[in-house]
Amino acid sequence: MEFKDYYDTLGVKPDASAAEIKAAYRKLARKFHPDVSKEAGAEERFKTVNEAYEVLQDKGKRAAYDQVRAGGYRAGDSFRPPPGWGGDAGPGSGAGAHGDFSDFFESLFGQPPGGRSGARGRRGRDVQAHIDIDLATAFAGGKTRVALQDGSHERVLEVRIPAGIAPGQVIRLAGQGHPGSGGQSSGDLLLEVGVRDDARFQLDGRDIRVSLPVAPWEAALGATVPVPTLAGTVEIKVPAGSQSGRRLRLKGRGMPGHPPGDQIVDLAIRTPAAGDADARKAYEAFAQAFTGFDPRQ
Repeated sequence: MEFKDYYDTLGVKPDASAAEIKAAYRKLARKFHPDVSKEAGAEERFKTVNEAYEVLQDKGKRAAYDQVRAGGYRAGDSFRPPPGWGGDAGPGSGAGAHGDFSDFFESLFGQPPGGRSGARGRRGRDVQAHIDIDLATAFAGGKTRVALQDGSHERVLEVRIPAGIAPGQVIRLAGQGHPGSGGQSSGDLLLEVGVRDDARFQLDGRDIRVSLPVAPWEAALGATVPVPTLAGTVEIKVPAGSQSGRRLRLKGRGMPGHPPGDQIVDLAIRTPAAGDADARKAYEAFAQAFTGFDPRQ
């Protein structure tokens, strides 16, 4: 069998931190996900990326792998596990336990190093997947359905979304991963959450931003006006003398949490059209009243 360089697969250095490994995995998993990518061989690349992450994100597996890699192997080199390695059970012997994992992986981790006879059963492999939800669901929480492909079969799961979940957070569904072997438990399903763009609101960390149109007289004289939030419409006081781009803050109206975020309101002055004679006269009178005003200074 061929040696696999998992660091090279993820495009990270051997001394990469756990955070760097996770970031590299997320980027590649999104790029090659079979439901998204149109590139040739994307499904196979997705499998190799998952296998590399399975090893490097686990401290024990990574340490064992590094021990073997220290022997000077490079990707593609002919490989057999070192003498006495517990996982050396012959090419392909563990394929039933891990499904999509390679013979190389099975030869190292099909059984822990130094494993004893009779201890071949192992917990099922975790499955990583990605779901996108709308901002309203991320804010208030709720339920969404996720369709997962298991070989030729599709299964649909109902997932509870906690209120205030942030992009990149992971929801763990215990026992919904690959089945275990030898009577061991199934792995878990790890769902990384993405939040879709919203037509009115923008997510900025834990804060939520919205643009609020106001009339020139509301900005000049001050006014109390309605403003939408994800929890419903509230009123906000526009200070007299406000300009477009001024930011107002609604404390605690952002994403739920401890503490919650705020809602940031960006004022945008909108002028009515001079669509008839009366409107044009009004604008002309306004211009006469402010003959010394130059908006470009």
